[in-house]
Amino acid sequence: MGSETKRVLVIGLDCATPQLVFDRWRDRLPNLSSVMARGAYGPLQTIVPPITVPAWTSMMTSKNPGRLGFYGFRNRGDYSYSKLVFANSTLVREDAVWDILSRHGRDVVVLGVPQTYPPKPVNGYLVTCFLTPSTDSEYTYPASLKQEINEAIGGYILDVDNFRTDDKDSLLKQIYEMTANRFELTRYLMRKKPWDFFMVVDMGIDRIHHGFWKYFDTEHPKYQRGSRYESAILDYYRYVDDEVGKTLDLVDDRTAVMVVSDHGAKKMDGGICFNEWLIREGYLRLKKRPDRVRRLEPDDIDWANTMAWGDGGYYGRLFLNVKNREPAGIIAPQDYEKVRDELKEKLEAIEDPEGRNIGTRVFRPQEIYSEVKGIPPDLIVYFGDLDWRSVGSIGLDTVHTFENDTGPDDANHAEYGIFIMHNPDGAPKGRLEGLHIVDCGPTVLSLLGIDIPGDMEGKAIS
Repeated sequence: MGSETKRVLVIGLDCATPQLVFDRWRDRLPNLSSVMARGAYGPLQTIVPPITVPAWTSMMTSKNPGRLGFYGFRNRGDYSYSKLVFANSTLVREDAVWDILSRHGRDVVVLGVPQTYPPKPVNGYLVTCFLTPSTDSEYTYPASLKQEINEAIGGYILDVDNFRTDDKDSLLKQIYEMTANRFELTRYLMRKKPWDFFMVVDMGIDRIHHGFWKYFDTEHPKYQRGSRYESAILDYYRYVDDEVGKTLDLVDDRTAVMVVSDHGAKKMDGGICFNEWLIREGYLRLKKRPDRVRRLEPDDIDWANTMAWGDGGYYGRLFLNVKNREPAGIIAPQDYEKVRDELKEKLEAIEDPEGRNIGTRVFRPQEIYSEVKGIPPDLIVYFGDLDWRSVGSIGLDTVHTFENDTGPDDANHAEYGIFIMHNPDGAPKGRLEGLHIVDCGPTVLSLLGIDIPGDMEGKAIS
C-alpha cells in the first residue's frame, strides 16, 4: 500500500451510521458517494463498549479498551465506592498515530478528536475536543494557536450546550453552528499549516441522532408522523456532505482520504433501570427508599447486604462487592465467578413489559480483551442488544422506563460505524466486510510508508 502517498486526511463523523450513509441516503450524499465510488467502503465494527470514549482512542492507537485501561467517560479510580476518574488525555498512555508520525518528523494537525484534552505536544498543531471544560482553557498546541483561531474565525465551538433537551429549534441551530465552525477551522488549518496527516472529528451527527431520531424512524416507539423535524437528520447529513465536499476540494490527487465514525446509531426502545432490577433480584439493598428519582450515591447503599450495583449510560456497567477487594465487600473471592455467571444468566433473561426476552448481551472483560488494565466493570451489559439503554437512577420503582433519566434521548449507539477510503494508489475498491475500528491506525501508517508497530492490534486495510 502506498508509500508514495504524500498525505492522509481523516474526516471523523462521530456516530455516522452505515444504514444511512451506505444505503438509505447514499444517493442524497453526492460527496461521500463519490469517495465510495472511487475507493472502498464498509461497516466498521467498533470496540466493546460502543462509546465515544474510548472508541476514538482505540481507533488511533489500535488498542482495545482493556489495554488502554479505561472503559468509558467515567472509570473507577480504585476499589473504593466513590473515586471516579474522568477519561481525558492524561489517561492515554499508548501512542496514537499522530505521536508515531511526530517522532518520524511528519507534520500533523489534529482537530477535535475526542480524548485529546488537555493538549499534548505534537509535531504540528492540535486543537482539543468536546471534553474541554471551556474555551477559557488552554485547548491548543502550541498555546499560541488559540489566539490565531480567535483572530481567524472568531473562536472555536467545542460542543452544543445540551443535546438532551426539548428545545429542538435551539439544538438544531447549535448543531449547525458547531459543524460550520469545525469545518471552517478545518479548511483554515489545511490551507495555512503544513501537514502530512490531518484528522478532524465533528460531533454533530451524534448530537442530531440523539435529539431527532424518533422523528424519521417509523419503527421508533415514539415516532411522530408528520413532524416538522421529520427531515432534520437527512437535511443535516446533506449539510455535512456539502461541508465534506468543500473540504475535499482542498486536497490534491496524492492525498488519501478516509471518512470514519466511531460507532453507529439505532432507535432506543426504552431503558432498563439497572439498580431497580438489582434491588428486585436481591443483589442491591438501599438504606432507605428515595422519595424522588435521583442518581444512586455510595451513601445510599447498605454495603453489608449488597452484592452488586450498576451504572447507567448507553450500555450498562455492573460492579460486584467483593470481600478483600471493596472496603465492605461480602462476596467471597472463591464465589466471584459463580456470582458473575449467575448475574449474566439473569441479565440475559430480562424481558420487556409484555414478557418477551429483549436479547440482552453480557460480556466478561477478561474474555473480550487481550489484557485488562485499570478497573473494568465486572460485567458489561448491552440491554436488548443496545435497543435499550441502562438507567442507573433509583426511585423509579420499575424495571422498565420509557423516559430517559438524563433528559430526552431518541437513539442508542450501535456496533457498526462507517469506513470510507480513497487511496490514490488505487486499492482497495468496492464494498469491504470484516473491517474493525483498530484497523484504522495501521492503515494511516501504511499509507504514509511508516512501519506498523508490532503491538498494534489491527491490520492495514488494503
